[in-house]
Amino acid sequence: MWWKVILVVIVVVAAAVLGTWAYGSSRWRAETRELTESLMAKRVPQSVRVYDPEELEGLPAPVQRYFRKALKAGQNMIAAVHIKQEGTFNNRPGSDVWSPFTATEDVVIQRPGFVWDARISMMGIPVHVHDAYVGGEGILRGKLLGALLVMEMRGTPEAAEGELYRYLAEAACYPTALLPSQGARWEAVDDSSARVTLEDGGTRVTMLFTFGEDDLIESVYADARGREVSGKIVPTPWKGTWSQYESHGGMLVPTSGEIAWILQEGRSPYWRGRI
Repeated sequence: MWWKVILVVIVVVAAAVLGTWAYGSSRWRAETRELTESLMAKRVPQSVRVYDPEELEGLPAPVQRYFRKALKAGQNMIAAVHIKQEGTFNNRPGSDVWSPFTATEDVVIQRPGFVWDARISMMGIPVHVHDAYVGGEGILRGKLLGALLVMEMRGTPEAAEGELYRYLAEAACYPTALLPSQGARWEAVDDSSARVTLEDGGTRVTMLFTFGEDDLIESVYADARGREVSGKIVPTPWKGTWSQYESHGGMLVPTSGEIAWILQEGRSPYWRGRI
């Protein structure tokens, strides 16, 4: 008789989980749609729509070499892009526990913004994640089964700065966004690196871009991007690397990357993906 009770309990629990997941997935799709519509509603016309190599004059030498390698004269500026990603995610610094994820990302260039919609499988349980920068607001939100809130950060200067850092770091995937006509300001460092600054509203971020022997972006680095530690935001060095460039839409863009926090004890990678 006892086994029948156990079976009933299992069936009830499974039904509850499936019901929660179905409801959560529906609600999550609605929230994603709302975020994306808000992102698109805040787009503004680009003042320059075609790439002209003449705008490279005066830029640091490695930056000029990069654009001449990655872009073609006369091509259209990227206005918006839809990206698909898959890879692994590690949310515990210092651990070697990686969880598979899939994601889509919508990006607009003017005004800068993006909505990243991911599914991360943690111990077989799907966690839905939004990482976004919309209208100058940074948003990070995660829900178990798409229904049960497990983390949320939004509406603070630290959140906005952190997400604008991400937008700039990922610009290798939409390279015309790094042109001066699109708001990027470059500063020379040496023959293989340069600093780039981007402002949006009251938020400004600066990163160090390093270029490889092939003249393409090899790494991006921020001195102090906000990292959540025990409920507090701690400025922490942050680095991304890009590789395996391929031609898409007449541009050379990376198809593989890794993101890591640079801690006192060493590098702590937490995102590895294919694009």
